Amino acid sequence: MEMDDKIKELKKRNQEADLGGGPDRIEQQHNKGKMTARERIEYFLDKGSFEELDKFVVHRCHDFGMERKKFPGDGVVTGYGTVNGRELFIYAQDFTVFGGSLSETVGQKICKVQDLAMKNGAPVVGLNDSGGARIQEGVESLAGYGEIFKRNVRASGVVPQISVIMGPCAGGAVYSPALTDFIFMVKKSSNMFITGPQVIKAVTSEEVSAEELGGAMTQNTKSGVAHFAEDSDKDALDRVKELLSYLPQNFRESTPAVACSDDPDRTDKSLNDIVPANPRLPYDIQDIIRRVLDDQQFLEVHKHYAKNMVVGFGRLNGLSVGIIANQPRFLAGCLDIDASMKCARFVRTCDAFNIPLITFVDVPGYLPGVNQEYGGIIKHGAKIIFAYCEATVPKITLITRKAYGGAYLAMSSKHFEADINYAYPSAEIAVMGPEGACNIVFRKEIAEADDPEETRGKMVEEYRNNFASPFKAAELGYIDHIILPENTRPRLIKALMMLQNKRVTGPEKRHGNSPL
Repeated sequence: MEMDDKIKELKKRNQEADLGGGPDRIEQQHNKGKMTARERIEYFLDKGSFEELDKFVVHRCHDFGMERKKFPGDGVVTGYGTVNGRELFIYAQDFTVFGGSLSETVGQKICKVQDLAMKNGAPVVGLNDSGGARIQEGVESLAGYGEIFKRNVRASGVVPQISVIMGPCAGGAVYSPALTDFIFMVKKSSNMFITGPQVIKAVTSEEVSAEELGGAMTQNTKSGVAHFAEDSDKDALDRVKELLSYLPQNFRESTPAVACSDDPDRTDKSLNDIVPANPRLPYDIQDIIRRVLDDQQFLEVHKHYAKNMVVGFGRLNGLSVGIIANQPRFLAGCLDIDASMKCARFVRTCDAFNIPLITFVDVPGYLPGVNQEYGGIIKHGAKIIFAYCEATVPKITLITRKAYGGAYLAMSSKHFEADINYAYPSAEIAVMGPEGACNIVFRKEIAEADDPEETRGKMVEEYRNNFASPFKAAELGYIDHIILPENTRPRLIKALMMLQNKRVTGPEKRHGNSPL
């Protein structure tokens, strides 16, 4: 074959691969409001940076007439490129080819980019749009999933792994995203579930739609499986880019600092009025968080799940930080099962990737209730303790108001080796709230008083001022400094700068045994 013929053959094969399942199936994808696999990659990566791998791979199945149905690439587009100049590895399942189903060769292609990501210390982004395992290949397709799952586990804590669900993701296919660090979903066009509506109806007689069962908002609000819910393919990919800007390339590196035009010494007198004088009144902790961060930019993670806990990313003086905060607007900021899991997972993610932790505390305790106890609040609440105690990144804590009992300890207290612990003058640090404490400690005095309610009020105020005061904790060295709210930003930045070279070595062991 002459060189000109070889060039023509290469062009022909490239054109075939670029078309995926063909024009008709591409049109069907567009009619659903979805981009194709190649369009998604082209939109997501820096222009001209994509280098494709295994473009001409085809499946090896010869059963069920499959030898006559072969498409270059076999249902997944894989390769590497850059986002904002930083390298990453990517795969995008192509629903126009066999419904994006996973074959032996599709599994091998995905595993190849996972291996390259590990070798080169760069993130992996998977764009999921698949009907599941390719039934015609039987156990070979299951083996492909197994190899992918194994690599997800090996890469955990080594390089960031991000999954974007942009269509169906069902059965065993859900476990690869579940093993990654962050899951994005697209509203109305993506879903995740182990067994679909038809199977559920046959087994349990329950009737439920795919959207109700595993749609983006279901998995963001009820199960907490997903971390983000976006309105379109492009919105999801834009949000992934934003998230990547807060993450390092791998566990050995830190996130690159960005130029900061927001004065690190900036004070904000409006912070003095956010926390109400009445400890029973709610307020929005994000009013503090956003005012403190660079340019008031905060990327909230798990926004729709366990709203009594806020987690997310921001920057202080150009450095990426992880934010954890009790949210007094919901359940008074109590720690319950869902909030505990949300917090612990985020702490461990930040610790794995060298992202300092800033914790804002306003917590009256663990949420009481029979359902909480039966659901394992002891076990799940311990996850926060384990995560904070295990974390070796810089840990800075600010108590804005309540910090009671075991919840005070759990939220990155000095006793868990938090590096710097601040408190506002409004902080209350005690075994329990003043009202409850006085009802126990001064029960006899209150009962015998001429005016029990007046006596209780005086004792509550005395307890609040003398025993729950942040000055008591500061006298014992549990609080490093009591600061004015207006000075929050410069105080946090100075502490963060001081801790940039923090190094901690723990005891030698195989690994800890987290209360899962």
